Amino acid sequence: MDHEVPGSVGTSASFSLRLGQAIFSSASLLFMSFGVDFYGYTAFCYLVTVMGLVIPWSFTLAMVDGYSVLVKCPLRQPGILLIIVVGDWILSILTLGAACSTASVVDILLCAGGPYCPPKFCSRYKISAAMAFMTWFLSFASSLFNLWLLPSL
Repeated sequence: MDHEVPGSVGTSASFSLRLGQAIFSSASLLFMSFGVDFYGYTAFCYLVTVMGLVIPWSFTLAMVDGYSVLVKCPLRQPGILLIIVVGDWILSILTLGAACSTASVVDILLCAGGPYCPPKFCSRYKISAAMAFMTWFLSFASSLFNLWLLPSL
């Protein structure tokens, strides 16, 4: 039986999800890193670390999906799919934690006012947190689609 779950590994929908993850995580990393002293806050360092893990994971799987779509041969090996599902779930949880912690620190800095959060930096922090949430949403969707496919193999 050939099950075609939209969004599972080896489909064009999965390629789109992975590409979106790579783009949003790169944007989050760039907004947090360039011209901002992110290393002064642990939550921001955590976000940078997690996004540094998500970018190569998503980009690599986007290349696998792109290749699978081009050769019209979806990846249906249970062992490899299990590794992808576990990796997706772990990175999804880490991404959600990083996005939530970054958003909460930004909220605290905004409420504190004063020199803690100049407007230029706070807006970058907020954009970075928003991009991290978008990354999490796409990563969570990918992990659900692949988990849905796994029992049918």
